[in-house]
Formats: sequence, structure tokens, C-alpha cells
Amino acid sequence: MFTLADIPIFLVSLLVILPLISLIHQAGHVFFVWLFGGKLQFSLGAGKRLCKIGCFEIRRIYFWHSFFQYEKLKKDTTFSHIMIFLGGSLFNIISICIVNGLIHSDILPPHIFFYNFVYFSIYYVFFSLFPARYSDDHPSDAMAIYDLLKYGKKVDPLD
Repeated sequence: MFTLADIPIFLVSLLVILPLISLIHQAGHVFFVWLFGGKLQFSLGAGKRLCKIGCFEIRRIYFWHSFFQYEKLKKDTTFSHIMIFLGGSLFNIISICIVNGLIHSDILPPHIFFYNFVYFSIYYVFFSLFPARYSDDHPSDAMAIYDLLKYGKKVDPLD
């Protein structure tokens, strides 16, 4: 049952854990775009832009959403695009394994913070790999892979 005592961990989950998970997810996409020699734009959040550092920007509602756009891959193959789309989930899964490994090794304590980190990371991976269209121009990563394999779309899903 949710009580007033749960509000602090809710706020930590909303304002710290979810943006961290989103940042890790987008870092996976960014890594593979970099690996295949592409150019990208990476945003954490929605709304007006607060700051921009290189290709990375933070928006006012930083905990809401994140996205990336890429173009001009030097290694422009179907495999490279698939890896770019899977990169976010791969990084989330790796982070889950690291946190669980550190807990099992008694380096990190079993704490609600880490529980929520793993829980919401799994949630994030599930919805990333669930083939759906969140809007006309924003497919999930799995739907972008489907479009790539079925229709040959090697374009940025937000274009």
C-alpha cells in the first residue's frame, strides 16, 4: 500500500533513478552511433532546452523522456542500424547485471534505491523491445528494427 512515507522514495525514483536509467539507455545508442561513425543529437527530457554541451542537451522536464537522432554513418549497414537500436537495451541490461553483481558481492547493500533501479531498468528494456509506435514519428527500438528489416528503412526514426 502506498502511504505518505513512500513519497520520498517515489520522488527519488522519479527525479533521479528514471533519468539515470534513461541516460544509460541513450548512452547505449550513442555508443553504437559513435562506433559506426555517425553524427547524433541526444536529448534528456522534454520541453524547453536548459543547456547544451556538444551533441548532448538537457531539457526542462529532464525526467520525462529522452531521445536521440543520428545520421551519416560511415559503416551504414543493416547490422549497424540494428546494433544502434539495440544499444540502449544492451546498456540497460549490462547496468542491471553490474548492480546485481555488486549486491551479490556485498559491495553494494540491498537497498530500495538499487531495487528500484533494477526494476525500472527492466521496465525500460521491456518497452524499448516491445514493437510499438508511440507516435507516427517515434517507434520503439524494436519497431524501428522491424521497419528496417521489413521496409529497408535505414533512416533515423524521428525524421
